[in-house]
Amino acid sequence: MQDEKIIHDAMRRIPLLAGLGVSEVNAERLGGLTNRNYLLRTPKGKFVLRIPGEGTSEYISRRNEAHAARVTSDIGVNAPLIFFDETDGVQLAGFIDGAATLNVERFKDLGSVRRSAEALRKVHDSGRPFLNRFELFQMIDEYLGILEKKAAPLPDGYHDVKREAESVRVALGKRSLPNVPCHCDPLAENFLDTGKVVHVIDWEYAGNNDPMWDLGDVSVEAAFGAEQDEILLEAYFGGKVLPADRGRMVLYKAMCDLLWTLWGIIQHVNQNPADDFWAYAVNRFERCKKLMGQADFGKHLQAVVDG
Repeated sequence: MQDEKIIHDAMRRIPLLAGLGVSEVNAERLGGLTNRNYLLRTPKGKFVLRIPGEGTSEYISRRNEAHAARVTSDIGVNAPLIFFDETDGVQLAGFIDGAATLNVERFKDLGSVRRSAEALRKVHDSGRPFLNRFELFQMIDEYLGILEKKAAPLPDGYHDVKREAESVRVALGKRSLPNVPCHCDPLAENFLDTGKVVHVIDWEYAGNNDPMWDLGDVSVEAAFGAEQDEILLEAYFGGKVLPADRGRMVLYKAMCDLLWTLWGIIQHVNQNPADDFWAYAVNRFERCKKLMGQADFGKHLQAVVDG
């Protein structure tokens, strides 16, 4: 009954659906870590309704997200955007028939990896910048500020690793790439594969960023191995991959875990029931430390410095 009321209240705000009664709509709850997502089957078609989760306004700009969602819908990468309320982030998008939601297992299909690289490249090359910049190290500090106000715990050694990451910040800054529109939160489940093209959804964290962030982050989120990483890079660049570009991707694989560790702790202290977010945060932090401790991490760091 609670879901039914939430859906009906949202529908009354959406011009396309405002005239429909609850009895005319079949709603199915979909997955989501922080938001409520519903597949709506209606006389006017199939849609996905997104209701933002509680507490997300602390760290997400719905104005920025709305712009990114519209741009990526226009260029055919995002699902077709039908409605977006910038005041709270209620969103309605067209449902993409015949598309499989990717996950770690489905990403073992190298065709899905290639199509995902092409979709990300299409966004990066769109020439339509987003409204904001995704500033990795600034976001780490902002998330730490949020957690400090909540008196939240951090995994043991977090500040030590953050200090070690200063060398990464310096290396990336010496050979910075032009910022381009990026997804910035490419969870495996944000990729929908029709077998011909991949669509990318959920642009909450989107911003202008180093394009190698998206590649490094999707590699981590989808648990890519070495072969998948190479296919991703080669498909993205259309052939030969420079050591500096491969290095940037590896550095961002570590840094995305350093950042999303803090995101997980925010979910934990906000008592998000979708997952055990403390375990999520600790696992991400341990993975970050492991990658930064590998012998070839320094080689990738140097390749970035050398350009």
